[in-house]
Amino acid sequence: MSISTKINIAGVEFKNPVMEASGTFGSGMEYAEFVDLNKLGAVVTKGVANVPWPGNPTPRIAEVYGGMLNAIGLQNPGIDTFATRDIPFLKRYDTKIVVNVCGKTTEDYIEVVKRLANEPVDMLEINISCPNVKEGGIAFGQDPKAVEAITREIKKYAKQPVIMKLSPNVTDIVVMAKAAEAGGADGLSLINTLTGMKIDVERQRFALANKTGGLSGPAVHPVAVRMVYQVANAVNLPIIGMGGIMNAEDALEFILAGATAVAVGTGNFVNPTLTLDVVKGIEDYMIRHGVNDINDLIGIVK
Repeated sequence: MSISTKINIAGVEFKNPVMEASGTFGSGMEYAEFVDLNKLGAVVTKGVANVPWPGNPTPRIAEVYGGMLNAIGLQNPGIDTFATRDIPFLKRYDTKIVVNVCGKTTEDYIEVVKRLANEPVDMLEINISCPNVKEGGIAFGQDPKAVEAITREIKKYAKQPVIMKLSPNVTDIVVMAKAAEAGGADGLSLINTLTGMKIDVERQRFALANKTGGLSGPAVHPVAVRMVYQVANAVNLPIIGMGGIMNAEDALEFILAGATAVAVGTGNFVNPTLTLDVVKGIEDYMIRHGVNDINDLIGIVK
């Protein structure tokens, strides 16, 4: 049978709904020898800031039950290097380019968004789990007023569709999603990592130099599916679902819950070709269930 895996987010058409989660794939260079980037719906870049960020001190990664903790600190070379090195590399492939943007102030974000306005990238994903230094360090994504305000400001300058990446470290994810929608977001990504901690009992010290880190991997998957479902039934925005995808079944849970697309994160470290496995698995599922169009599966579980 003939099937279509094409999806559309804010006017951008993707050949399939599978991409990888920011921070787990670099800008594709590290994985290009394992993964044919042409077969992905999109490549989502590592976070890009207005200036180079050194990241946090080491150790920055710790393995835990069902996943990992990371406190990389969004280490990146900055927009100048990204524009001259990474974008030309990605343009060699037939895939969409989604640039993840990070910052410590609203002005930081806007500077990057302005710089990307005339670059050949397809979409912006705004990481609002960053600490807002002007507001005492609370993450932009933990205050609905801040979510709405930064979304509205970014939309003033963005030439590409804006996807707001939501933090799960909140009391009510729906409140944050509605705030992003009110600010004019074109779509949402969820979830980012859950805040966690690990203590090395033999050394009697924190496993991470930063003390806390972001929990990702299979352990967060049920939480992520629940949040995607809640948000999909509360706002009228397309959603990129992510959190603990280890196979096509995990990805399909997000789609059935209401996500238009999915992003594979920590699983890439376990299986470098996982994104391609998920693409193939979704196609096999559609054939097995007699589904011609992937869009017919989005949000059908109520």
